[in-house]
Amino acid sequence: MTTPGWAQLRQQIRTLESQTESHFHTLSQYTSSSNLSEKPSPEEESTQSELVDLFSKRENLIAQLSRLLDSESALSTSALKQNNLIRHRELLTDHRSELRRLKSQIAEQRSRQHLLSNVRQDIADSRSAEEQEAEYMLQERNHLDHSHSVIDSVISQAYQINENFGIQRDTLASVNRRITLAASQLPGVNDLMSRIGSKKRRDGIILGSFIAFCFLMFLWFS
Repeated sequence: MTTPGWAQLRQQIRTLESQTESHFHTLSQYTSSSNLSEKPSPEEESTQSELVDLFSKRENLIAQLSRLLDSESALSTSALKQNNLIRHRELLTDHRSELRRLKSQIAEQRSRQHLLSNVRQDIADSRSAEEQEAEYMLQERNHLDHSHSVIDSVISQAYQINENFGIQRDTLASVNRRITLAASQLPGVNDLMSRIGSKKRRDGIILGSFIAFCFLMFLWFS
């Protein structure tokens, strides 16, 4: 198997570096997203995983470039190749730092969004609780007002009944006074009533005596 030459290795590295920049562009969009999920999405995780894989491949190719450069004689080694190798190493280091920076920014953005979401939810829950409490207090107030209305109605009826009793009591007292007055104005009426009562008692005594006499006669002749 033929070992790749310097030009081929550098071409592969530049291709991987270009892919790395493309993945950075995709990942950077998450830093300004306004609807990040609470956990990293599969696409986000895949992008980060692919970047780590690209770093590993680039590091392997850089190692191959370094070995190839070391195998060359000092006379044939040019300063340009040395600079190219250093540049690829520096760029790999910078890209690794860039990945850490992007991941940190995404984490901060995600934390900020969900913190604000939690605050909004707490505010909404608080408002909902206050509205429910206000509605409950309004219902209790309506119940209390209804109870007061019923009590007022009962008291009003009680006053009316008491007033009717007073009117009836006054009416009976007035009738009694009239009867008493009429009796005082007709003294013969009382005497007549007394005589009628006496006559009824006398008739009762006579009837009772007669019945007793008959009963005794029956016993005597039996």
